[in-house]
Formats: sequence, C-alpha cells, structure tokens
Amino acid sequence: MWESDSESARGREYENGVNSSRDGVATDGFERRDQSWYVTSDIPSDLLVQVGDVSFHLHRYPLLSRSGKMNRIIYDSRESDLNMIELDNIPGGSDAFELAAKFCYGIAVDLTAANISGLRCAAEYLEMTEDLEEGNLIFKTEAFLSYVVLSSWRDSILVLKSSEELSPWAENLQIVRRCSESIAWKACASPKGIKWAYTGRPISFPSPKWNEKESSPSRNYSVPPDWWFEDVSILRIDHFVRVITAIKVKGMRYELVGAVVTQYAAKWIPGLTKEGAEDERGSNLDINNSTSTGTSTSWKSGLHMIVAGHKEDLTNSQVREQRRIVESLISIIPPQKDSVSCSFLLRLLKMASKLKVAPALVTELEKRVGMQLEQATLADLLIPSYNKSETSYDVDLVQRLLEHFLVQEQAEPMSPSRQSLSEKIGYERTTRVGALDAKMRVTRLVDSYLTEVSRDKNLSLTKFQVLAEALPESARACDDGLYRAVDSYLKAHPTLSEHERKRLCRVMDCQKLSIDACMHAAQNERLPLRIVVQVLFSEQVKISNAIANTSLKETNESHYQPMLSNRKALLEGTPQSFQEGWATAKKDINTLKFELETVKTKYLELQTEMENLQTHFDKMAKPKHSSAWSSGWKKLGKLTKKTAMENHDSEEVPTPTNQPRKAPRRWRNSIS
Repeated sequence: MWESDSESARGREYENGVNSSRDGVATDGFERRDQSWYVTSDIPSDLLVQVGDVSFHLHRYPLLSRSGKMNRIIYDSRESDLNMIELDNIPGGSDAFELAAKFCYGIAVDLTAANISGLRCAAEYLEMTEDLEEGNLIFKTEAFLSYVVLSSWRDSILVLKSSEELSPWAENLQIVRRCSESIAWKACASPKGIKWAYTGRPISFPSPKWNEKESSPSRNYSVPPDWWFEDVSILRIDHFVRVITAIKVKGMRYELVGAVVTQYAAKWIPGLTKEGAEDERGSNLDINNSTSTGTSTSWKSGLHMIVAGHKEDLTNSQVREQRRIVESLISIIPPQKDSVSCSFLLRLLKMASKLKVAPALVTELEKRVGMQLEQATLADLLIPSYNKSETSYDVDLVQRLLEHFLVQEQAEPMSPSRQSLSEKIGYERTTRVGALDAKMRVTRLVDSYLTEVSRDKNLSLTKFQVLAEALPESARACDDGLYRAVDSYLKAHPTLSEHERKRLCRVMDCQKLSIDACMHAAQNERLPLRIVVQVLFSEQVKISNAIANTSLKETNESHYQPMLSNRKALLEGTPQSFQEGWATAKKDINTLKFELETVKTKYLELQTEMENLQTHFDKMAKPKHSSAWSSGWKKLGKLTKKTAMENHDSEEVPTPTNQPRKAPRRWRNSIS
C-alpha cells in the first residue's frame, strides 16, 4: 500500500529545461573540476556564482529566464558588468543550486525523496515561479511532493528527515506539516494493508503458492502495532513532536504513544535507560495486549544520530540539546496513568534534575510519577541530589512524590451515579481494595528507601521523621520495615542523645511489630529502655489476646473470623522471615493452649477434692449425743480432778476466811 514510489520516480526524467535553440546555449551537461562546476558548451561562461566553497561557471541568460532573484540581483546591481554573485544563504547549499542550475539549462533532473525538500526550498529562494515561465521549478517540485512523496511512507520519512537542515524554509513552505500529517495518517490506519515497505524492519515473505495471488502473503502475516516506531525515532526532536502530536490527534492508542516516546528517549538520551530497555518496551506493549516482539534494528540508511563519548563529557551544546529533548518528551507524554512505566518516568525525572529542566515541567513530571508511585522500585527512587545539598540522595524529591501520591489517592473519582446499587458496591469495593493494595506497596517502598538513605550520616532526624510519618497509620499493617529503618539510622548515628532516640522511635508502633522484630528489639542496646519495655509489654498483651481469642473460638465463631482475616492480612504484609517467626509463635500458642487445658483439668480435680474434704469436715464438726461410755468417762474424770484438788489444798497454806474461793477450772473436751 505504502511501498516506496521513489524507485519508479528515479527513472523518470523531467525535461523542464529551456530548449537549447530558444536559449541559444547548447550544452551536454555539467563537469566538475575540484571545487568548481563548468558547463560543457561552446559558448564561454559569463557569470560566476559562488555558493559556499563551490564555484559555478554559468551563463546569464538561462538563469535570468527562470529565476526572479537572479534577475533582481543582476539588474538592480550598481555595477554595469556584474560577473560574480555570492549565494551563501541558499537553502540546500551547493547541491540544491546545482540541480536548479541544471533545470535552468534544460538538463533532465531526477527528483527523489532525498533531494526534493532541498530543491523545493532552493526554487523558492531563487523565485522560480510561473510568472517567468510555465512549468517552472516550484510547480514541478510541488507536484512531486503532493503526488509522489506524500503517498509513500518511506518517502515521507526521508523528506521529513532531510528537512532538518532547511529551517525555517521547510517550515514556512508547509513541508514539515504535510509530511507529519501524512506519517500520522499512515501510522493510525489499519495495518492490514501494509506491505512492510517501511524503513525500520523490512521482512521477506516466502514465495506464494501456485494457487495464491501475489498479494496474499502480506495478508497472512500479522503486523505488530509498533511497526512505525523505528522510523519516527530517527527524526529530530521538533519533527518527532510534530508527528506524535498529529498521531495523538488522530486517535492513536495512548499506550503505543507512550511506548514510542520511551523508545525515542532510549535512542537519543545516552544513559537514560539501563540494560534491557528494549525488553521493557516490549513488555509494556505485551501488557497492553499487543503483538509486538519488542525488538528493534538500526535503520539501514544511516540517518540516525550516533552519540559518542560518556555522559560526564558532555559539552554545553550537548547539554542544551539533551535538555531540549527531555523537555519536549515530557510535554508529549500521554496524560493517561499507565501510558509509560513509572520506572521510565523516574529515570526521566533523574535526567531532568541533572540537566536543570524548567521547574514547571519538573513539577508536572513529579505529579505523573505520583500517579503510579506504587509501580516504582527502590533502585529508581535512589536519585542523587544534584543541588549540592547535604545528603547524597534527593530525599526532598521523594517527599514530594509521596505527597503527590497521597493527593492523587484522595482525589480518586467516585463511582458513577447511573450505576445500579450492586454495581456501585462492587466498584467501591474494587476501588477500595486497589487503593489499599497500592498504599501498602508504597509503604513497603518508603520503608526500604528509609533503610537505604538512613546510612547517610548527613541525613537529619527531621527529614527522616517527616518522611516516615508522611503515610497514615492505616497504611502499615506491620512496622517491621520501619523498625529496620530506625535501627539502621541509630546504627549510623551513634551520637544521638536520649531525647533524640526517643523522638526517632516514636515514628513506629510497638504493637505492630512481629515476633522476630520484638525479639530483636528486646535485645537491641541502641533502643531506649522505655521502648524496650513497651515492646515486651505489647508482646505479652498479644500473646494473652491470642490465648483468649483461641479459647473463645468454639463459643463465638463469628467474632473470631474478623480477627483471623486481620491476622492473614498482617501475615501477607510481613516479610517471609517474619512469617516464619509467626508460624513458630503459632506452635508456641498451641502448646500454651494445651497446657492451659491441662491446668484447667487439674484445677477441676482439686476443686472436687476440696469440696469432699469440706463436706467431711462439716460432718465431724457437728455435736453428737452423749452415750453411757462417754458419761462414765466424764464422771471418772471429775472424780480424779476433785481428788487431785483436795490433795493440793492440804499441802498449801490456808487462805484467809474473808477471801473468796476461786471456781474450779473446767477442762475442755478434746474431739480426739
């Protein structure tokens, strides 16, 4: 469909030159000697045209008959015999003027996609209009552009690429606009009619069978959606922006636009992407249900920039050019959330910080990163500080990204009002679960980032505390990652005072630590004593609650289920090592439960025995009826007592008669 038409046009001769008999100059062509062109004619040349370093020895009349500018220069000159003209600012240079001069002499000129843009601008510069002669060079070049170039994908790319050195002529003559729209229209069209005649990745189809038509092979093979990526990536950044803008207007899928922006950045910004960037582009397309293979090959015509040197050796002009590329790419990234990966956005943000891109564009890029911060990795967040701050990494930048994420998370749109009640409930549940999952991933990412940057001795306690407390308490189901960051900060800053250590430890909740973290904290000498006590107390409370909840499992199953789900969520949010520790704790809890049941059984047995003893004691303590034996023994006891008292009184000194006599002492009966 869009196969190159330049092959058929190259053999086509445009005999637009003036008839030799009418011009009076017979020539067989041009001949070059060193840096000069000579017309092979019997008539000696009478005009020297200097274009840069190249000299053209020509005749006046052929040029005057076709070029309005040459007429004005010669006839408006104060010199009566002008024989030399300098045209240093002609677009296209000496090559374009050579073709224009041949056209003036009536020599056949082959118009191709490689020379048409320069020749069209040179014809405009030389004012070769229809007013001087019908079918002049402007008319010829315009017809070739409209009917040949714009109908071919490859020729449109070539013309747009060759127009980079023709500014502002190519822009004013609408060459850039027309080629950009032609490329955009072909890129957005259905790929079923493409014959693979584009510059990026040509493919050879097998020979058709005897019962198939010649056009059938192109219909049997699927065309990947990124077939146009490599071609548009060879363009200069301003022309690339024009093409992408036109493609977006025509309704191209936003994920494809983001993928081509990623590939262009990898091609033109050295050091932006790491190893495997091509695989990342391919995976991005695969996520969006594309059939792209994710591979790319270099363009065979050689019209791509080769950047030499290391990124540390960039000159001022290279820095300005890369800054221009980064700013342009930021402006054309689709606004949809998943159009490009968060990793690519963070690497672009790193380059923007290094190249000192406009602050408004940096802020816009930070908002884009905040929209999908849950997709980031720790390596992408470790952005060096290029503002000569006291820290090695740009902690303030991560703080701003986190703020953008929280603002975006709070501003999530609610469910549409036209949906049914069940649809609204399902939508809200899905949104809530997705937001909670994203917040948990960001929390783990922030905890890992704090652990990494806490090793920096120049990181202030305030910055650490502000970043650790930026997320709400509900975002952390487990504070093990935060405890690891706090311990790392204490290890890297041994000179902290007791007040500062207490202030640092206030960012974590001791009740959200796992058993492994509690065991480590209980033996951590860097923690304040008050924090260690809180850890031990919270662990004791958790074990008591676990035993109590376990004992109520049979009687209150419905109350136990939410706690079980919370425990599962807690385990899912903890690292693997802490999950193993929790499994060990569950075994200990089961052991304690068994021991508790044993104690309960023994307690019941002891209680039964106690009740039996109490009953027996009550029976023995009740008064009994006296029998003959007991009364006899009582009488015998009284008699013995009386005899003993009389013997004792006879031995003692007699008491006075006026002193009252004491009553005899009564003996207590023993129950034994």
